[in-house]
Amino acid sequence: MDTAEAFRVPTGQLAAQGKSPYVFAELNDLLTAADGVQFDLLGAPLLTDPYLSNYVAAMVALAAHRKGVRPPMWTSAIAPLPVPVFAVPWMIMRAHLLLESPVPFRRRNIFIDSSIGARV
Repeated sequence: MDTAEAFRVPTGQLAAQGKSPYVFAELNDLLTAADGVQFDLLGAPLLTDPYLSNYVAAMVALAAHRKGVRPPMWTSAIAPLPVPVFAVPWMIMRAHLLLESPVPFRRRNIFIDSSIGARV
C-alpha cells in the first residue's frame, strides 16, 4: 500500500469516529515516514468537521515543511477555524500554547503543544 492509499485509512477513521488521539498518532507516523515526493499524491480527506479538516491539513502542511516540499494544494483550500481552539481548557496554559503551537496549526486557529515528543 502506498502513502496515498495509507493516508485514506486514518482519515476515513476520523470521518467515521471523530477526534481520536490514536488515529492522529497513526496519521502522524505515516506522514513522518512519507517520502517528500509523495505529498503531492495525498488526496483531500473527506472530512465534514471543520476542526478535523483543519487539524489534518495542518499535520500535512507541517510534515511537508519538515520534508522541504510544498503541501498539497487542497490544504490551502480549507478555511481556518473562525475561533481559536486550545488543546486544553486551562487559561493558564493559553500563553504557552500560543507560543509553542507549530505555525501550520496557528494559521488554522488550533493551539497545541508539540514540544513533548514532537507528536501532533
